[in-house]
Amino acid sequence: MPRTKLIPDDTVFTTLTALLAQGGEKAVSFATVAKATGLAAPTLVQRFKTRDGMVKAARIAAWQRAEAAALAAINATADKGPQGLLKALEATSPPRPDAADADLMRCAVRWRATVESALALRFGGGEKGREAATLLFAAWQGQLAWQPAGGKGFRLKDAVRRLT
Repeated sequence: MPRTKLIPDDTVFTTLTALLAQGGEKAVSFATVAKATGLAAPTLVQRFKTRDGMVKAARIAAWQRAEAAALAAINATADKGPQGLLKALEATSPPRPDAADADLMRCAVRWRATVESALALRFGGGEKGREAATLLFAAWQGQLAWQPAGGKGFRLKDAVRRLT
């Protein structure tokens, strides 16, 4: 009978994600994650087998959380108009897609499909709803990608108003 996990995987993943954000790939090892979580390194090895397996499991969990959070934000927004959609999208922050890993790309594709499906329903469904959702998704992701580079020529709320 397996032992009860005193420190759940989600706690390990949160810690691992913070280590990655602070120091990149080199900051993550069984030893650093063990020290940060209070688990023994052999326990992490037993759970995840390899360091790369541990990192990948954390990244998959991040995509799953992002998918659930996006769906919840879109569905929970009381304001069904453009402002509600904007608030829902702004509350969502997905991980970066990793084209080099097929499993992580499947997670990213599933997240996108979930977001676009929920948006399409908010736009009334059907072909027009799907098209509007695809356009809004592309505009939103484009804005996120280019926002750090500056430029204030495009406003997402203007795109939402045009689509609604």
